[in-house]
Amino acid sequence: MPPIIDEDKCTACGVCAAACPGDIIHINSERNIPMVLYPDECCHCGNCRISCEIDAIKIVLPLSMLV
Repeated sequence: MPPIIDEDKCTACGVCAAACPGDIIHINSERNIPMVLYPDECCHCGNCRISCEIDAIKIVLPLSMLV
């Protein structure tokens, strides 16, 4: 599952997009929020969640990664 971004908490600072090594998160210029553009390519590294200072990102690991 890709990162889940809480739009109510998010300030669209762009830190999560900059921290993503796969260039999967981008700031949507129309809505001014980060969006996960390529969810299937997310490697669940957690860089976006760790870099978010306001705790607006949640990562739920796929079941296959937990076994």
